[in-house]
Amino acid sequence: MPKQSSNRVKILIVDDHPVVCSGLTSMLSAQQAIEVIGSAASGEEALVIIERECPDLILLDLRMPGMDGIAVLNSLKLMEKAPRVVVLTSFEKEEDIYRAIRAGARGYLMKDTTESEMVAAISIVFGGKRYIPRHIAARLADRMMRSDLTARELQILEQLAQGSTNKQIASTLEISDNTVRHHVNSIMEKLQVSDRTEAVATAMRSGVLPGTD
Repeated sequence: MPKQSSNRVKILIVDDHPVVCSGLTSMLSAQQAIEVIGSAASGEEALVIIERECPDLILLDLRMPGMDGIAVLNSLKLMEKAPRVVVLTSFEKEEDIYRAIRAGARGYLMKDTTESEMVAAISIVFGGKRYIPRHIAARLADRMMRSDLTARELQILEQLAQGSTNKQIASTLEISDNTVRHHVNSIMEKLQVSDRTEAVATAMRSGVLPGTD
């Protein structure tokens, strides 16, 4: 593992599950090249510790109450010397991966990853490179091929998921039927599907629709 000024890699673990933090701390502390400087149960707590302790790298969960992992990543962009980030999560939907990498994560691991892979990922990311496992990279590539949906298109997609007709959507959003039809066509084109039912299924499967874990 690369060393910086002969010091060990200083790592902060950010996860709202105490058992996860405890297990990771125990596992990683056994590595000679790693120093776990602590853990945080929330994004807010993590930022305070990062400012104070200046870790080299953080292992970051995506889903936490309050400030989630994406918000933490976005906050780190404002820091002059931010730590590198490896996301460690239970979620591998295309949208989760896409948002994390776009927000600045340098690595993306699932929580069921092996100890050896985690140590390798830490080493690679600490060395300045990215670490994204092949199956995660494939999902990311699929997501990056699709254009981002606009806020209005997401609204309409949510209405479609509830079974609303174009006329009902038009009434709810106070827009014309023609405008709804235009947006639905745009959604299908961006999601690369042939009908509205497939659009909803694809959005749920990939995590584009919120609240579909």
